[in-house]
Order: sequence, then C-alpha cells, then structure tokens
Amino acid sequence: MPEPILQVDNLVKHYGDVQAVRGVSFTVDEGEVFGLLGPNGAGKTTTVEILEGLRNPDGGFVRVCGFDPQINSRELKHEIGAALQSTALPDKLRVMEALRLFASFYKRRRDPEDLLRRFGLEEKRNTYYSQLSGGQKQRLALAMALLSDPRVLFFDEPTAGLDPQVRREIYDIIEELRREKKTILMTTHYIEEAERLCDRVAIVDHGKVIALGSPRELKQRSGGKTRIEVKLARPAANGALRNLEGVVDAREMDGTYVLQTQRPPQAIVSLVKHLEAEGNELVSLEIATPSLEDVFIEMTGRRLRD
Repeated sequence: MPEPILQVDNLVKHYGDVQAVRGVSFTVDEGEVFGLLGPNGAGKTTTVEILEGLRNPDGGFVRVCGFDPQINSRELKHEIGAALQSTALPDKLRVMEALRLFASFYKRRRDPEDLLRRFGLEEKRNTYYSQLSGGQKQRLALAMALLSDPRVLFFDEPTAGLDPQVRREIYDIIEELRREKKTILMTTHYIEEAERLCDRVAIVDHGKVIALGSPRELKQRSGGKTRIEVKLARPAANGALRNLEGVVDAREMDGTYVLQTQRPPQAIVSLVKHLEAEGNELVSLEIATPSLEDVFIEMTGRRLRD
C-alpha cells in the first residue's frame, strides 16, 4: 500500500497556557477529500497551518507529500496550494496580474489564462482586487491555489461568509476537483458542506479528534435515530421528555428541546399527549434525518455551531 500523502500523529500546539491542538491524529490518501469539521476554536485552522508550514508544532509527527513542513518548507511550497480563510491582496492589483505574479513563484505552474476561464473570471481579468465581490475574491483565491499544479490543496473554511448561491458555486468547483482526484484537506463548520464534499471527515472539538470516518459511517453511529427539535410555550419538567415513548434521548439547548428517536410517529404522538396533560403548548416542531451534527451532539452535548 502506498504511504498516505498526509500523515498527522499526536499533533500538539500550545499558545501560552492554551492548548489549541491536543494529540490530533489522522492520515489522508492521495486523491481523497478529507474534512476537518468542528466549531470555531476547535483547532482546525491551527492544524492546517502546521501542515502548510506556517506554524511550528510543539509535539507530534507531521508529513506532507513525504516532507517535514518544518525542515523542508522550500520544497513543500511547490507541492501544495492553499486558500486561507481570508485572502488579502493589494487593492490596486488586477486579477490577471495577481495570477501571473503568483505563478512566477513556482517551478511547476498552470497557465493563468486557463485558470481565469475555469473560475469564471475572464470578464474580471483587468479588475482591481478591491472591486471584486466576496465570491469573486474567493474564486480568485482558489485559482491561485491551483497555480503550482499542486499535489495537495488546503482549503480553510472555503465558503465562510458567502451567500448560499456563491457557496453552491464553490461546492461545484470543489466537486470538479474531487472528480479530478485532487487531494484536498478542507476545514469547515458547515455540516452540509462536509457531508456533500468529503470522502472522510474528522470531527474536531477542543483540539481533539472525537470521531473519524466517512460521513455515512459517522451518521450510522447515531443508530439511524431521527432528530426532533421542539420549542414549547413553557419549559418541560426536568427529564420528562426523555421518558416519552419512542424517545431515546432528550436534551435542552438554548430553549430548544432536541429529541432522538428511532420511531418518530410514536415519539410525536407521545409528546403531544404529554403536553396536553401538562397544559403546555407546542410552539414549533422540526424533524431532521440523522446528520453529522447528531454525532457531535451525542458526543459533546452541544451543537456544532456553538
């Protein structure tokens, strides 16, 4: 079996007294789209920046394309491409000027004209960076990440802050790269993004990997339970909802009650009868199929976005 193109073993990083990464371990095979999924502050960006050679680890083993990012940073930069959380270019730099400038940094490079067409920026070739929309800036960042024809791409929160339509455009680009068997490591706190784009996902919380596998495998860990989220006119008695027929688990989160069930009809009927008996009222009810957020809730008692 070929060695994984990314190897991370017991990675540790401190910032003073804060331990941002606490023993993170995973591998990524060539041609795989791998996601680090977790809330803000979970340690995702720090992990990626260490792999890119932008930060030094305090412990652990890391290899990217066979290189140690600390020792072989010069060689590594020709093998990887990156789109960071935010890209800042000079306001008066034009789109094509940016692509040609960054292409000159690499010994192996893609044709900027091809990337301009591929990312739908032909009409913006002479536009100043400051005049681009948020989505256009992100498409330019992705194009720049591909300039070196890299073996590995790092996308850190590639759609954060973008509107839904632009986000779907970025999804299409990443899915196209996936079909081309590009190796991609991406961070995200969007559940639907990880489920749609990633072959495997590491769920990260407080600097640790708490679950690892394909989206399908991780969702199966919830036992196929459906999530019912309800808001009530008055708070429910402590633990009362957990004892309803068909309910496996119930948690209160910021005024919303999250019920886990394998028998949604029975659980809903039981809930309505209970509320009638208590003189309480149902304000809203939402039913969701099992997702990666259910895995996170079960393991942490919190929502992914908290």
